[in-house]
Amino acid sequence: MDNRTNEAASRRRIAVAGMGYVGLSLAVLLARRHEVCAVDVAAERVDKLNRGISPIADREIEAALAAGGLHLTATLDAGRAYRDAEYVIVAVPTNYDERCNHFDTSIVEGVVEEVMRVNPGAVAVIKSTVPVGYTASLRARLGWRNILFSPEFLREGRALYDNLHPSRIIVGADRDDPEMAERAGDFAELLKSGAERADVPVLRMGSTEAEAVKLFANTYLALRVSYFNELDTYAEQKGLDTRSIIDGVCLDPRIGGQYNNPSFGYGGYCLPKDTKQLLANYDDVPQRLIRAVVESNDARKDHIADEIVRRLGSAEGSTVGVYRLTMKANSDNFRQSAIRDVVERLGGRGVRVLIHEPTLGGIREFDGYRVENDFARFAADSDVIIANRWEPALSQVRGKVYTRDLFERD
Repeated sequence: MDNRTNEAASRRRIAVAGMGYVGLSLAVLLARRHEVCAVDVAAERVDKLNRGISPIADREIEAALAAGGLHLTATLDAGRAYRDAEYVIVAVPTNYDERCNHFDTSIVEGVVEEVMRVNPGAVAVIKSTVPVGYTASLRARLGWRNILFSPEFLREGRALYDNLHPSRIIVGADRDDPEMAERAGDFAELLKSGAERADVPVLRMGSTEAEAVKLFANTYLALRVSYFNELDTYAEQKGLDTRSIIDGVCLDPRIGGQYNNPSFGYGGYCLPKDTKQLLANYDDVPQRLIRAVVESNDARKDHIADEIVRRLGSAEGSTVGVYRLTMKANSDNFRQSAIRDVVERLGGRGVRVLIHEPTLGGIREFDGYRVENDFARFAADSDVIIANRWEPALSQVRGKVYTRDLFERD
């Protein structure tokens, strides 16, 4: 056998359900060494990936696809992808259902049930965020042991980078099942072998503990964002220099300088829903802090709306220009964006809202508000321009801009 034949023989077959940030970054990571088939319900995403175009905004993914050399295909036919796979990574949405007070895990269950039906020898690895105890309950309910849980710790717009340079790899299995514990170790090694960081810490634990790690980690990050936002609220109302206070606080090495840049509130794919799910998991456990994190985020948005109206002088007849709906730079995500919640509060007070969001394309209205993507007209028609994150384009209208982005970074 020549080297190419040996290489092909050593490749493992892996399927990935879901082509969002988590699924696509994992598919690209693993396709550097293995045969990966990505599955999605959106024909446009499948077509783009098969043409080597990233369906999401992530510069590293775009570069990796453009460079080629990946063993990666995409399909709408889930059954075909799962049938040949050794592992099926489940990276589908689990939105938080406010009415039921927990994640909607129906899509996860649908994928796992299909894997069990078409390929019962495969192992389903849940990467979607789920309630604490979910994986164990799903194994019991389906009577199928081949289910692992592996949390992801990725940033929007840097998902592939974070998979290539992971802070840690965690895989959870049934503690009482030696075979699945062994498969958990094997899957962890697959992820580690694709990483560029050589000394990645690998933790193997029970699936329930792994689920808890994800929710507690994200809730701590949300707590930290909320802490510095409340510091900023205090300083703003008392006429103090927020940045000076933050600089002084964060030079303490026990505190450090991460997640300390004020914003309109935490948002995005994970923090809002994960904090609410963890709070729901505390339903029979004493707590005060977890609820305070969730309530602090709402209070911050109320404060931001109050400040904007104060700057307008009068809500009636005034126009607030919203510069970008996205949560952060290099992201195309509007979901659970804090600025959208601020806009909702302003609209409820009768403030006219004008949106500038280039990723919306040519549409003229979004969420019932007018869209103006000619920046000059947008700026001229706005009495105040609000921005969750500063961008250089705002320099020309600095006098109109209200932002709490003091460090000009995410």
